[in-house]
Amino acid sequence: MAVKHVKTSEFQEIAEGAPLAMVDFWAPWCGPCQMLGPVMEDLAAQYEGRALVAKVNVDEEPELARRFGVMNIPTVVFLKQGREFDRKIGAFPPAVFKEVLDKAL
Repeated sequence: MAVKHVKTSEFQEIAEGAPLAMVDFWAPWCGPCQMLGPVMEDLAAQYEGRALVAKVNVDEEPELARRFGVMNIPTVVFLKQGREFDRKIGAFPPAVFKEVLDKAL
């Protein structure tokens, strides 16, 4: 499964519909965000059927970024049944994200 690119209008339904979600707030001009892109793609494949891996472009969806208090990018927000339970700010190796996902499963 590929990473789902999410718009503000569909976010609530998608995030609440997934028992576990990892949402990457990013922008195309952000170097660390670009480095994180392939990591998100790999995690989406590894956690297919167990966790939603989504991306939100903060330039296109500023309202959603404000709702989550995203001040720096990349910011990865972890949601369980639509509620935030963790976040990571910055580009991290895959093991950091996997640890959070595995604990929540």
